[in-house]
Amino acid sequence: MSDQDVYTHGHDDSVLRSHRWRTAQNSAGYLLGHLRPGLSLLDVGCGPGTITADLARLVAPGRTLGIDPVEDPLAEARAAGAGITTLEFAVADVYALDPGAGRYDVVHAHQVLQHLTDPVAALRAMGSVLAPGGVVAVRDADYAAMTWYPADDRLDAWLATYRAVARSNGADPDAGRKLHAWARQAGFTEVTASASVWLYTTPDERAWWGGLWADRITTSRVAQQAVERGIASASELAEMAAGWRAWAADPDGWFTVPNGEVLARAPH
Repeated sequence: MSDQDVYTHGHDDSVLRSHRWRTAQNSAGYLLGHLRPGLSLLDVGCGPGTITADLARLVAPGRTLGIDPVEDPLAEARAAGAGITTLEFAVADVYALDPGAGRYDVVHAHQVLQHLTDPVAALRAMGSVLAPGGVVAVRDADYAAMTWYPADDRLDAWLATYRAVARSNGADPDAGRKLHAWARQAGFTEVTASASVWLYTTPDERAWWGGLWADRITTSRVAQQAVERGIASASELAEMAAGWRAWAADPDGWFTVPNGEVLARAPH
């Protein structure tokens, strides 16, 4: 991330709780069929490393490097990857990837491009460190396409507030639908697009998803930015949190998060 980029969510525990849940199986299924032992892999924006560790196991004995623009989540990432001798983590900037420092068969980024002010430049940089025949794999949510039941004005307000905060950072919360276009703009000529969803509807899923968002909209960096920028007041955020708790308690509750996905082959 550049100096102009802001990670909208921050690293509050309510954020990391969702990151820790992610695995290669539930978050990178579109990529798994393209992996095999011996490939080298770079995971951009690795966060606490749960997906990274899974991917590293799948490509071992090939090397895997997970990078994040800040040190904050990397202690957890190193713990997640403990015992995987082919896996390392480092602080690094996606825009400053250096082909001279090594190339990779797979460059992966999960829920990263939506937070960048220049996702096309980031994709170009990711392509610059691909080995011949390599693939860039990116997946991002699409907030405007998220849907839930039952309807609740407080969740409508939550969605509008989050999207406004993200856009105030120069980011694009609806990135999922744009990945294909961004990859083409970055110069990739062989681009395969797909989509998948996360669904939260069982009692445990609702309690987890609704609880972390009730916390995130009141205590995380999202909440701080919303208040500081006049997007929502603290009392309005508290109402949104109450909406999340009501949704979580409803046995009919349903929430879907659509994700766009792209596999882009090395430019020629």
